[in-house]
Amino acid sequence: MAATYYLPQAGGLIHDFSAYISRKNLEQVEKIGGAPYIPFKTNAVANKNGETWRRLFHEFNLNRDEFCRHYHLRSNVESTFSMVKAKFRDHVRSKTDVAMTNEVLAKILCHNVVVCIHEMFTLGLAVEFGGDAVEPNVDADEPRIIKFPGA
Repeated sequence: MAATYYLPQAGGLIHDFSAYISRKNLEQVEKIGGAPYIPFKTNAVANKNGETWRRLFHEFNLNRDEFCRHYHLRSNVESTFSMVKAKFRDHVRSKTDVAMTNEVLAKILCHNVVVCIHEMFTLGLAVEFGGDAVEPNVDADEPRIIKFPGA
């Protein structure tokens, strides 16, 4: 299982693997202002590894719902990356940093378009672009309409 850290200065959640769970790593994350969300192993005990370990161990065991909410965000990110890699391959062919960033962002944009189109047909949505409704070929009683501004 992996660990999740919330680092405000880094812009959100930072993920790591539970193989790195240690008193030193927990204290280091807290020292830089992070909030570690770490799945403790089943044989972990609270009376070892200092005060930080003890407090986080009890927090983990008493607030499982909050932990699972954070962990599920991590699994969503991993699923999305896996889907993008499966559909658009996992390599980036561009040479410069800016071009590589743009290529990856284009792959993510294309993935989002594919997911939206898939859900349009799966849920029987009528999508309206600039006033003309595009009816999906789905046998639904009342298609729901999503209106996009512009074009």
